[in-house]
Amino acid sequence: MSEAELAHEHHHAHHFASANDEFEACKQGMWVFLVTEVLMIGGLFVAYGIFRGLYPEMFHEAHKMLNWKMGATNTVVLILSSLTMVLGVTATQRGRRTQAMGYLLVTLLLASCFLVVKYFEYTHKIHDGLLPGGFFTNAELKEVPKVSLFFSLYFVMTGIHGLHVIIGMGLIAWILKRTANREFSPHYYTPVEMVGFYWHFVDLVWIYLFPLLYLVG
Repeated sequence: MSEAELAHEHHHAHHFASANDEFEACKQGMWVFLVTEVLMIGGLFVAYGIFRGLYPEMFHEAHKMLNWKMGATNTVVLILSSLTMVLGVTATQRGRRTQAMGYLLVTLLLASCFLVVKYFEYTHKIHDGLLPGGFFTNAELKEVPKVSLFFSLYFVMTGIHGLHVIIGMGLIAWILKRTANREFSPHYYTPVEMVGFYWHFVDLVWIYLFPLLYLVG
């Protein structure tokens, strides 16, 4: 008997006419959720655009204090994690449970790498006094007007993104456990695909954050 056949049979909820209707409803719900996420994060991007327009010289000087190599490393890490997530979803759809578990585990490891790099980056900023608002104590930039505003945006935007990464890791661990328990098959993989949507969104947000904060000076 194949792994797909060994999977627990999934019965769609009684208020859906079929499993396909259930899947489409879940997908539409996920897209609505992601739109609300865009509205929240979009506000931060608007704030970034406004303040950068008001204080271009300050943004130019402040962004030099960010380590673009660390930012680029995390960009590559997240792009690779999107690839492994796609491969994990595809393996689940094809009933290849062992492969799916491997890809999901690699995605978790890559997400952990992202957080480790961010930890060292945050530690360096704290050590140098590159902090938000009244906590800013860096001597090198203390004469630059409104410079703490840049780091307020930096910590809020990257901090919210980091929180989403942590939530995504929890969701990936959840579907990894369910995959190990043979709960998915080519006939039912909705949670895996929904988590995949979420993870790609998280990665896409970082692809915008990286150039805006680290490169556009």
